[in-house]
Amino acid sequence: MSAELVPLALLMLAATYPSRALPLLAPGIERLPPGALAYLRLVGPAVLASLGVVNTLLLVDGDRRAIHIGVEATAVTACVAIVAWRRNLLLGLLAAVAIVALARAAGVSQLP
Repeated sequence: MSAELVPLALLMLAATYPSRALPLLAPGIERLPPGALAYLRLVGPAVLASLGVVNTLLLVDGDRRAIHIGVEATAVTACVAIVAWRRNLLLGLLAAVAIVALARAAGVSQLP
């Protein structure tokens, strides 16, 4: 791990923690308008989705960056589809892990 990323992690903490801690710190948050509650409920999944997209689709090699469509992107797409269809995150994650594991075992995909 690089110490260069510590300031970035602290900045991310400062940007995301207040929205996650708001229900704990503000009694009566359930009285907020429905739009605000929906927004606060979607902050966590949006952050996780953006991390997933960056870590599966973006290939960084030194100063060069490229979009990489591979087995990992297929697994993430399958996970999202299963979660949307069945409303079961565990089933989607298991399917994604199985897709990548089988592809790597078959030699179709290599470790990054």
